[in-house]
Amino acid sequence: MKNSRRQFMILSAAGACALAINSNVQAQAMVAETDPQAVALGYKSDASKVDKAKFAKYAAPQACNNCALYQGAAGSAAGGCALFAGKQVSSKGWCSAYAAKKA
Repeated sequence: MKNSRRQFMILSAAGACALAINSNVQAQAMVAETDPQAVALGYKSDASKVDKAKFAKYAAPQACNNCALYQGAAGSAAGGCALFAGKQVSSKGWCSAYAAKKA
């Protein structure tokens, strides 16, 4: 069965679109505070809502955007985290695995 150049171009374009859509969907997935792993780590999308009695390690300036595990760009609203593969965390969030970035 011979494939024409036109068929190749159409299939290539369709494949590229599928990859682009898939990466956008993955990039938008946010970690829910009710996710079992998030609950286990005490993740909150807003660090000011952390239960300070339960998580005594929490201190006011700590947030995902200044954590060593945070993979988002500086100034972004959300980004990836090494603990939550394939999902994003809020840059203003916090969890008990917080580790300060080294300067």
